[in-house]
Amino acid sequence: MGSSADPPRLVLVTDRHATAGRDLADVVAAALDAGLPAVQLREKDLPGRALLTLAEQLRVLTARTGALLLVNDRVDVAVAVGADGVHLGGGSLPTEVARRLLPPGALVGVSTHAPAEAASATADFVFYGPVYATPSKAAFGAPQGVAGLRQAAALAHVPVLAIGGVTAKTVPETRAAGATGVAVIRAILAADDPALATRALLRLLD
Repeated sequence: MGSSADPPRLVLVTDRHATAGRDLADVVAAALDAGLPAVQLREKDLPGRALLTLAEQLRVLTARTGALLLVNDRVDVAVAVGADGVHLGGGSLPTEVARRLLPPGALVGVSTHAPAEAASATADFVFYGPVYATPSKAAFGAPQGVAGLRQAAALAHVPVLAIGGVTAKTVPETRAAGATGVAVIRAILAADDPALATRALLRLLD
């Protein structure tokens, strides 16, 4: 069974080290108030209890605006806070196992780094990248480029969101390549005005 919710066209992936010293929750709240449709909690270095506390905080913020909350990898934390779903990496639980653990209708997304991975994905949506060079995705190898994104979008049976160095300037070409949306970190978290940056991205995605 898939999800009853539609994958969002814009996802803010959290990184509390990318906010230029500002409180992560404050930056996320500003983006949500500007219309951000989804947040993915991705703080891999946080221990379980601290991650749960942050997830609870973000659940309150996303519930206030009706936005989706996805939790990276930690299905247990997602269930504990009533998140809308999870996002899985290459070393995470298989999609079908995560679905059995989550409530009916929960979203499951997966990260992919090659067109063939996107083609075989059975999740509700995939992140594909890194499309462009970015520090947060350096561990996943060289940028896949727009050509790789175009191939992944053509092969995938589910919506594909571009990730990795995506900015307002590059959103149009990711859409032209077939991406249904984008996932960003610094384009919002590091912006001088996160709300303004969010509105700009949403306009480009409409």
